[in-house]
Amino acid sequence: MDMVMKLGTSSAVVIFTKSSCCISHSIETLIRSFGANPAVYELDTHPNGKQMEKALMELGCHPSVPAIFIGKELVGGANEIMSLNVRGKLKQLLIRANAIWV
Repeated sequence: MDMVMKLGTSSAVVIFTKSSCCISHSIETLIRSFGANPAVYELDTHPNGKQMEKALMELGCHPSVPAIFIGKELVGGANEIMSLNVRGKLKQLLIRANAIWV
């Protein structure tokens, strides 16, 4: 869990994903559309991916990917990101995290 938290807080936006997950790709594309440049960790290709996936599940991510950290905090998965976007709050969260500038 320490590795996940360390990586999750290493950048303004961090996405834990799997290379075969289309929802993860969609979330990454959405975040990039605001101008953010997230750090992306593909668990299925990362040497410690299995342990990281287990840690994400222990943190409450079900399913384990995508898991998104913004501003050094775990925001959640695809549902949380889409909900923030629909409510018009995702952009403000990215600004507060210094992931984008306007």
